[in-house]
Amino acid sequence: MITGIDSSFDPAAFGLAVPDEVDSQELGQEEFLQLMLTQLENQDPFKPMESGEFLGQLAQFGTVTGLGELQQSFESLSGSLISDQALQAASLVGRSVTIESGEGLLKTDSPLTGAVELPTSSPSVSVQVLDAAGQIIRQLELGSHPEGIVGFRWGGETDTGIPAPPGRYFLSAQYFNGQEMQSASTLINASVESVTVGAGGLAINLEGLGVVPFDTVREIGRTPTPISLETPLDPENSTDSVNSVDTEN
Repeated sequence: MITGIDSSFDPAAFGLAVPDEVDSQELGQEEFLQLMLTQLENQDPFKPMESGEFLGQLAQFGTVTGLGELQQSFESLSGSLISDQALQAASLVGRSVTIESGEGLLKTDSPLTGAVELPTSSPSVSVQVLDAAGQIIRQLELGSHPEGIVGFRWGGETDTGIPAPPGRYFLSAQYFNGQEMQSASTLINASVESVTVGAGGLAINLEGLGVVPFDTVREIGRTPTPISLETPLDPENSTDSVNSVDTEN
């Protein structure tokens, strides 16, 4: 004889109660159990649902619920990490950073400093400084150097002898590889004015150069101080992020 299913089953007695306010478009544990009980009550007595099938559906629901909770945990962790990165990035304001860029800022009280990233040793390394119109106003001859970072500084002197005004300038580096001149990447030192946190991640606003992604930063230096244009940079005690070579003498 087949015994009917007791529909007085209370999910709350098994710790399965849910909050009173439930999104009408979401299926909670209580609603799921009620559906399962309804299914059991209306099943074919001659082809009853096996216990394994019932447990399988219950486990499937638990898996979906667990994934939802895991996603919420990841979202919470992501928010915490972004907040932590923002706090750390805020400490960069006022400091000097080195980024890969083809533009640099010449200031009134300090020279434009940077470096050439040399992929191989070369007997001749040079940097061209160009104005807003794309005209070469200064050629810096850095000489022979091994593979690595070759620092430079430009105090505003032009090839015509007329000092260049403060502002943004383009930079183009070349080196001789034994057969011909090749282009090389330039690294520029700049001061951080502010930090922005957005959907795309962290970004920093550089003095005179604008906003760049935080992941473009190659090195973080100390807080810069004004440098006299007549005073050569000391690689050991310089406040700049890249060792610089005085090319004005």
